[in-house]
Amino acid sequence: MASQPNRALPCGYRLLNYRIEKQLSAGGFSLVYLAVDENDVPVAIKEFLPNALALRESGSLVQATSAENLNLFRYGMKCFFEEGLALAKISHPNVVRVTNFFRANDTVYMVMQYERGRTLQDYILHRKKEIKENFIRRIFAELLGGLREVHAHKILHLDIKPSNIYIRLDGSPLLIDFGAARQTLTQEKTSLNPMYTPGFAAPEQYSHDRGKLGPWTDIYGVGASMFACLFGFAPQAANLRMEDDKQESVKKIWVGHYSDHLLELIDWCLKLDPLLRPQSVFALQKALLENAAEPGAQKKPSLLNSLRNKFGKTGDR
Repeated sequence: MASQPNRALPCGYRLLNYRIEKQLSAGGFSLVYLAVDENDVPVAIKEFLPNALALRESGSLVQATSAENLNLFRYGMKCFFEEGLALAKISHPNVVRVTNFFRANDTVYMVMQYERGRTLQDYILHRKKEIKENFIRRIFAELLGGLREVHAHKILHLDIKPSNIYIRLDGSPLLIDFGAARQTLTQEKTSLNPMYTPGFAAPEQYSHDRGKLGPWTDIYGVGASMFACLFGFAPQAANLRMEDDKQESVKKIWVGHYSDHLLELIDWCLKLDPLLRPQSVFALQKALLENAAEPGAQKKPSLLNSLRNKFGKTGDR
């Protein structure tokens, strides 16, 4: 389906009690802005604006690209709004905080707490040497704590990748940019092109059967993100792997550089068969916090020990 990039709201534009400062990012389904509220507190605002369904050519109003797409666009708004409603109930230090959501300009908006830092993708791209095992274990152990909370609220992220893992200035990770709404839209309405991130999307995401999706789907994305920390790029796309799997064992390639335990965990997460992956975030998090020393280390890092104690006491969800 042909589409064109949408015009962003201009700097200085008033959106309810928010003032748009600048555009932060753009994707096939949304635009994200930096804005400030009436107290000059910075926030991030995500605007539902799928290029394939709706267009803003001028002004601020959004219009469906055709009468045929109008119902799809409205259905997408419903999914997006419901996702915002669900995310607003989650308060966890490692999950983006949704503070408001509303309708305006004939579309819907999600307001999130603004954080300073950079994405894990930026961190990977600018690294000058191998990323330390302790860093990988710490970042993903904390992130999995947030993902457990997400799953406890019956939500799947469905777009876990380094560009959706934000590293704050204090070094703590934040899970951002959920893809559940767009996944629902593209799966249930086959006239839309699926929005997958090759290499990070699990095999079952290429199916139109939502019954195949579960915690194991997000776990594939976690494994692919850890893979990217080592290699600097994504694994072979899952749909291609299902036809001709050329993905070599991470353990085989990186033996001696990282602990066998960590490498085996990544291989475990990247199994094509969902039943062969960890079935819960708790199972993966528990495994990640075990044997947490780098190769040759004499003792486990105290920070990882504190994470183990913290998350181990909360039980399985």
